[in-house]
Amino acid sequence: MATGNVDRIGRSSTSSPAFATSNPSVVAWKRCSFCAEPIIFKSPREFCRHLRECHCTKEGGSYVCRYGMNGVCPSLPLEGVSDRDYEDHVARDHVSIAVENVPARDSGSQSSSRTNSRSPTPSLSSEPSVVQDQHKWTVYSSKVNLPAALNDPRLAKRETDFFTKTWGESFEKGQILPSPYLPDITKHHFMKYLHRTSKRFKHHQRNSQSIAAPNSPSELPVDLFPALAARQFDKSRTELGQIPKYFLHPGFSLENPDTFNTVFPWQQIEATRHAQSSMPRPPSKLLQEKLSHYLDIVEVQIAKQISLRSEAFFHAMTSHDALQEHMTRTCAAIKHLRDKIHNLDATLVKGPLTIMRLSKSRSNAADLFNKLKLMSTVHQTQPTIQMLLSTNEFVGALDLISTTQEVLTQELAGVHSFRHLGSQLAELEKLIDKMMQADFVRYATADLNRPLSQTEKIMEEPSQCSNLRPCNEERLVAIVFGMLRQHKFNFVDVYREEACTAIKAIIKQTIIDCITATDTDTDGTGGGLADQMRNLNYPQWMELLRNVFSNLMILLTRVKATQIVMCEVVRVAAGKVHSSKSPDMASGDQTEDDTEPTIVSRSVSMECDAEDIMITDTEHTRIVASLKEMLCQVCDHSHDRCVKIMTARAKDGFLEKLSSSEFVTLSRAIERFVGDCEDICGRRSTSLRGSLQSQATRFVNRFHDERKIKLSLILDSERWKQTDVPGEFQELVDSIATTGKLCLPEKHTESEKKPSESLHVNGEKYAVVGTVLMLLKMIVEYCQCIDDIPTITSDFLQRLVELLKMFNSRSCQLVLGAGALQLVGLKTITTKNLALASRCLQLVLHYIPMVRAHFEQRLPAKQIQMLKHFDHATKDYTDHISEISKKLTVIMGGMLESLLSRWEVKAPMPSTCFRTICKQISKFHEAIADLLPDKQVQELLIKINASFKEHLKMQLIRLSVINDNGPQHGLVMADLAFYTGNMKTLPGLKDIENSMGNIWR
Repeated sequence: MATGNVDRIGRSSTSSPAFATSNPSVVAWKRCSFCAEPIIFKSPREFCRHLRECHCTKEGGSYVCRYGMNGVCPSLPLEGVSDRDYEDHVARDHVSIAVENVPARDSGSQSSSRTNSRSPTPSLSSEPSVVQDQHKWTVYSSKVNLPAALNDPRLAKRETDFFTKTWGESFEKGQILPSPYLPDITKHHFMKYLHRTSKRFKHHQRNSQSIAAPNSPSELPVDLFPALAARQFDKSRTELGQIPKYFLHPGFSLENPDTFNTVFPWQQIEATRHAQSSMPRPPSKLLQEKLSHYLDIVEVQIAKQISLRSEAFFHAMTSHDALQEHMTRTCAAIKHLRDKIHNLDATLVKGPLTIMRLSKSRSNAADLFNKLKLMSTVHQTQPTIQMLLSTNEFVGALDLISTTQEVLTQELAGVHSFRHLGSQLAELEKLIDKMMQADFVRYATADLNRPLSQTEKIMEEPSQCSNLRPCNEERLVAIVFGMLRQHKFNFVDVYREEACTAIKAIIKQTIIDCITATDTDTDGTGGGLADQMRNLNYPQWMELLRNVFSNLMILLTRVKATQIVMCEVVRVAAGKVHSSKSPDMASGDQTEDDTEPTIVSRSVSMECDAEDIMITDTEHTRIVASLKEMLCQVCDHSHDRCVKIMTARAKDGFLEKLSSSEFVTLSRAIERFVGDCEDICGRRSTSLRGSLQSQATRFVNRFHDERKIKLSLILDSERWKQTDVPGEFQELVDSIATTGKLCLPEKHTESEKKPSESLHVNGEKYAVVGTVLMLLKMIVEYCQCIDDIPTITSDFLQRLVELLKMFNSRSCQLVLGAGALQLVGLKTITTKNLALASRCLQLVLHYIPMVRAHFEQRLPAKQIQMLKHFDHATKDYTDHISEISKKLTVIMGGMLESLLSRWEVKAPMPSTCFRTICKQISKFHEAIADLLPDKQVQELLIKINASFKEHLKMQLIRLSVINDNGPQHGLVMADLAFYTGNMKTLPGLKDIENSMGNIWR
């Protein structure tokens, strides 16, 4: 509670900024006034914790406050208090007060603190505060009320100006209007109350009038004057108080020696008599008078009580006589009533009771006859059950057992001859359960392990396989109906286990047949089927895998047909025979011909009552879901067994050594099997696809490593000279431009085309090196692989981006970084090498958007963000091309700076320096004109021209040549005219700006 007071004070002292600004004082809990270092507190709780830790001592179980000068609290100086009282003291005397800005360390501060502690800081919070409200003035704090002030006896007369001297002359004469908030109360509002209390009021008046008047004027009625009765009672109690207490004790007896000595103290009397022999009155006389006085008091009180109770005594005697008279009349009325009842019993009751007794006897006889007939029927129960079981009518037998047990429990309860029949029927019911379980296992084993028929082998499509019906369907329907009748739903798990066992057996048999059919010499291998299977080559192993997939599809089709029949039986057992298709089944679960009803529909088409419902809707939903899950689990198990076949064959690295076409063939076979299983169960299995994915990952790694190593070797041996383009690469580029697809074109038997000097892409020439042609073919191979194996799209994307980045970074190291000088023995990296590298990068950059679009169409939606790697690669290639352009500009700029630094303004004109500059620019143009596009060549020359102007301007400043039309100015203008003329003669640079006006200061 004290903590709550501190919190309320803290909120009230900090919540209102208006109060803080209007009051010049500082809240006491904001800082400690007696610590050497100033401490600022954020809340009253922190201030209270500081006082307890630094300004409080504990003596015994009490707390002594030390918050004050010299360690003495002015409000609680010496005495110790409890923990709760200490918290209240801190909240009242230290937290809620306000102190001046001057530190309160002197005596004046102490007195101010004591004064302020008596007047708490007003709270602006709407919540009540115990600390603040205890000093609040109320009407009970007034010492003189308004009537006392108006009726002052010391005044000669009432002063009329008591109010008028303050509020004006018209204060008392003014008319006070009625309040609009108070209703007009009339007598009508009290009528309901008067009507409710009128009866009690009349009774009160009668009682008041019946009170007897006093006999004499001097005697006052005690009932009418309670104060008088109280005084009389006090007087009687005072008189009785004179009597010693032992006289009024319930065990008072003079036979007790102690009591007798207490009443008659003879020893004291004798001692007093000898000591005061001169007294005229003996003590025995005094004792006698005292006892007589006690006796008179008691007699007077007894007489008074008798006089007060006399009227009640005589009233009780009168009431007793009236009660005796009433009892006599009542006994006579009871005797007369008994006589009448005896007459009615003899006249009206005995005859009808006899009739009812005879009717009851006749009814009992009829019930006995019906019981005997029922007992005869029950006696024939066991032979009937045996007959039903012989025809596989499990449901009928179970219904008969249930009905018989119900009859034995309700109508034939207690019949001695049938005392063992209930237990016999219960044992028979358990026996039927075991029979159904065994029959279901035998049926499932026979149906799943029967030989593969030619019809089933021909049917390879799931839509055709779904038309098959299980063998001996009537037996399956009877068993499932019986198990549903007994609420034995474990048949789903039993069938799943049998199907998994059949899958294992059929795979093993298929492998044995395939190994036996091959000519592989297995003598001396000493291994199992897995070791023998590893001896098969790729075509033989693929034939084995296709046979396994085909046989598994036939088995899964049988499981599907059985599952459909089970679902139909469950739907009928739930009373849903009128629905053409179960809502819980998939759209492809039922494909039967509507014109040819099934065994289940024929068996229940004629009768369907509410009594035939065996399971609830909840159970129906759960069983149908279990059947669908069973089918999915069987498909998953078949996939797991196929994974083991692949794992056993891949143990020696066989699958990793497959070529691209062989791996694509394997992938398509697996994808087809996975798709057929998905059509059957409606759910995609992941184990076989995951195994293929892991093998595909290994294939991708090998595929990528081979091309990465090949590209790295080609780059290391590349001399960065323009090479001729073979015809197959030009056909590849033309095929991509024609079809819009990144795939390798079909090989033609026609004569190959002759190599060309450059690669033509959409009408644009690309001068390339041999490495970029191999890279382009690798990019197309990557894109074609993801078309054949879509599951490895994300892996191939990462590998392709890695390949592109490797080509970019490695070419940068070899050309810009001059790494080719050491690897292939180049003397220097020429501008032609740089331009050729830039053009190769531009070719790759041209196809990156097409590759990105190709991957975007095949990536899943959740992996679409992986396309950002292509954006990063595009940026890297663009930056690399820009770096090469800058490098070319820097090379020419350095050459121009070197030549202009040796230039002098003197005849003959044009000078040797400008002749050399024009010659170098012409050579640069010739070197890159056939490699780079015209637009890029023009941009490079514009940048070189700008660099030339900048260096020329600096040289003119150093030579102090100005635009003054003097001789030196004329010589410079002659050189500039020669430079401008040569620049315009270059192809494609006729329109280049050659204004030299900005070279002068």
